[in-house]
Amino acid sequence: MDQQDSGTREVVALCGLGNMGAAVASRLAERYRVLGSDLSEQRRSEAADRYGVEPVEDVADLAQAPVVVLSLPAPDISASVMTELLPSLSPGTLVLETSTVNPLDMWRLRDLCAPAGVRVVDAAILSGVAQMVAGRGTLLVGGAAEDLAAVGPLLEVLGSRVLTFGDVGSGMAAKVINNAVAHAVMVVLVEAGAMAAATGLAADDLAGLLADPDAGLLRPLTHRFVERVMRSDYDGGMPTEAARKDSTLALGLAQTAGVPLFAIQGAHTAYEIAVGEGLGRLDYASIARLWEGWTGRPMAGPALDSSLAVTAGAQR
Repeated sequence: MDQQDSGTREVVALCGLGNMGAAVASRLAERYRVLGSDLSEQRRSEAADRYGVEPVEDVADLAQAPVVVLSLPAPDISASVMTELLPSLSPGTLVLETSTVNPLDMWRLRDLCAPAGVRVVDAAILSGVAQMVAGRGTLLVGGAAEDLAAVGPLLEVLGSRVLTFGDVGSGMAAKVINNAVAHAVMVVLVEAGAMAAATGLAADDLAGLLADPDAGLLRPLTHRFVERVMRSDYDGGMPTEAARKDSTLALGLAQTAGVPLFAIQGAHTAYEIAVGEGLGRLDYASIARLWEGWTGRPMAGPALDSSLAVTAGAQR
């Protein structure tokens, strides 16, 4: 859509003008007439001055837009806003949740909106504020195919990459899991750095080693998870009992060097259990079988399978 004056451009409503909300406003304002709501008068004023957002004090005034974008700090706030807004929304209105929440929160929001004919899409933002403002954001999206198609042009304005994962909740699941991996890996890297410092290994040498595709950071994903866990192929390779031995060596090194371990110490437990469960001679990626047994779900199954959905439904 060509950029036009505010009187003829399509209207989009945005609730939440905090740091990320303001960044979202900056992107939307390049193509849309943006109605912006926030409890803070200062934020409303700043969004108006910087991006031409039309500030509204009453949340109900957002209902004139066919798409409502949420950028709020907590899922219960999103639910509260939508409860207030729903009576004023027209059937067919699309709600785009950009805040980071759990899939269960998205299902609850969907169920809240469905009786009013209001549709919900999750678009988790896998980027920082600066990336969003610069137009280099990545969105992790979930929703019904027809809803994603309807909101597609808006998503393309928000992000340079739009990655679609499945139905409502799948985008948020991807974001939360990705963040969990990043945060856990950060602890592992700091522990590794501390062991390197204690044994005279230079940090840049350690970083160079771990960046190698065949080293310990990337290969567990590209080889063991993708080629083994996703195919349930554990024949050959490095045995689990050998991985347990190497893990024991790392624990001994840390103890000798006086380096506290948390993530690496915890990970060792899984190898002890796996050997005890008879997985010692299989490739060490076979520790995945422990979680498959505990959860009753194969790793290669749907990200949001029916058993999880049923459990979540029982909690609603």
